[in-house]
Amino acid sequence: MQYKAKVYVTLKPSILDPQGRTVERALTHLNHQNVEGVRIGKYIELTLEGERADVEAQLRDISVNVLSNPIMEDVRFELEEQAVEQSA
Repeated sequence: MQYKAKVYVTLKPSILDPQGRTVERALTHLNHQNVEGVRIGKYIELTLEGERADVEAQLRDISVNVLSNPIMEDVRFELEEQAVEQSA
């Protein structure tokens, strides 16, 4: 089975987010007065093949040990089955 993985990496709430603060200030200056708490993160897509349990374990390892810094960042992922195209 083939899976599409969506990985979301965000700074932990206790970590200062200067990029998020800058965007929040810019939005305020552009009269978006009701926006607050802007946090900037990363979004990564991967395609993996294998049995779901094995793919989840592999993705968890990749997400925690490669795509994020567990000291400063939180990470979560979604895994979707991909339709396999049938050849004629």
